Amino acid sequence: MNPQYVGRFAPSPTGPLHAGSLVAALASFLDARAYGGRWLVRIEDVDEARAVAGADRAILDLLGKLQMHWDGEVVWQSQRKALYQQAFDQLADSTYPCGCNRREIADSQLGLAPDGSAIYPGTCRYGLGPGKTARSLRVRVPDAPYDVIDFEDRMAGHVAQRLASESGDFVLKRADGFWAYQLAVVVDDALQGVTDVVRGADLIDSTPRQIFLQRLLGVPTPRYLHVPVVCNAEGEKLSKQTGAAAIEVRDDAGALAVLNETARLLRLPMEAQASLDAFWRAALPAWARLASVARADG
Repeated sequence: MNPQYVGRFAPSPTGPLHAGSLVAALASFLDARAYGGRWLVRIEDVDEARAVAGADRAILDLLGKLQMHWDGEVVWQSQRKALYQQAFDQLADSTYPCGCNRREIADSQLGLAPDGSAIYPGTCRYGLGPGKTARSLRVRVPDAPYDVIDFEDRMAGHVAQRLASESGDFVLKRADGFWAYQLAVVVDDALQGVTDVVRGADLIDSTPRQIFLQRLLGVPTPRYLHVPVVCNAEGEKLSKQTGAAAIEVRDDAGALAVLNETARLLRLPMEAQASLDAFWRAALPAWARLASVARADG
C-alpha cells in the first residue's frame, strides 16, 4: 500500500446515496486504488439537525454491497466536536462574533458567493453594533489584493477566488451552535492525513476557503480533483432536493447494474461489464486513463 496517498469519501447522512453522490464515491475510490493508497470513509454529520436516522448505516451497507471497501475505521463528525473547538481556539486572533441574521446579510445586496451563499458585508468585523448579540463566529479573510487563493485542480485546471469580494468573512460556528462544514472538513482532512480529495465539482467553490483555513492552521493542503456533477433532465444538479432517487441494491446483479451505470455517468472509458470481478478489473485502468487525460488537458 502506498503510504503517500490517502483519499476519502465523506457523505452527509441526510438520506440514502443517489447517483450523483455515488459518482463522487466511485471516483475517489478508484483514484485511491489506482495509486495503491488508502481510502477512508467519514460520515459528515456535523449538521446534526439534517442527519436522517439510519442513513449513515445505509450508506455504509451500500458501499459494502458494491465492493467499495474502506480502510481503517469510519469516523463521525458529530463525535469530533472537541477537535473543532481546539482548531477554532488556534484561530482566535482571526475570528470574531457576528450578530447578523440572514435577512440582514441578504439586504446588503453584495450579491452571492460562487456557492450561492450571500456575501458577508463585514458588518460586525470591528465589533458588534448597538443592540446586537453574538449569533455566529466568523473568520476574517484578507483584504484585497491579498485575498486571492488559487490552486491547480487535477481535472478543472487552474482555479482562483478572491475571498474578500467573493465570499467575505465566513462562518466557522453557526447560529444554531453547530460547527460549520468549512472548518470541520479542514480539521478532519488534516488529522486523517488526507493527501488527495476527489469529490463533486459542486464543492470546488468551497476549496479556496478551505485552503485559507489550512494555511491559518498550518496544515498541509491536499491535492484536489473535482469531477463533473450529475444533472437531471432539467439540467439541475442531481440531489435529494431535486428528487434524486435513492440507490437500492439487493444482490450482486443489482450491484453490477448500479456500478455499470455509475461508470457511465462518470464517463469512464470502458464498456459495461458482465460480472463484478470484471467490472473492477476494467474500472481501475479506465480511471487511470480518464485521470491522465484530465491532467494533460488541464
